[in-house]
Amino acid sequence: MFARLSTYQGSPVPAGGDLTASSEAAVRQVKDAPGFRGVYYLVDRATGEAKSLTLWEDERAMDDSEEQAARIREETAQREGQRIVSVEHFEVGFSHLQP
Repeated sequence: MFARLSTYQGSPVPAGGDLTASSEAAVRQVKDAPGFRGVYYLVDRATGEAKSLTLWEDERAMDDSEEQAARIREETAQREGQRIVSVEHFEVGFSHLQP
């Protein structure tokens, strides 16, 4: 499995602010991409820093999704008033989620 980690910087997010509304549109755009396995959106409400972590079946699937991912990143950052700080790629060494 492979992962793409994108980091964003924006304004602080209010404690009661909804984080799911804008993410649903992004997930709909990527969930049917070949090899897509999942996504996490991480937010530090106090600083406004956010990270999106997408998971891919293999490196080729991740590479094949680059153009679409760049477009979604740009659209999301613009809509949310964020700037894209970095985009990194990793091989997943291991994972474990409790059921």
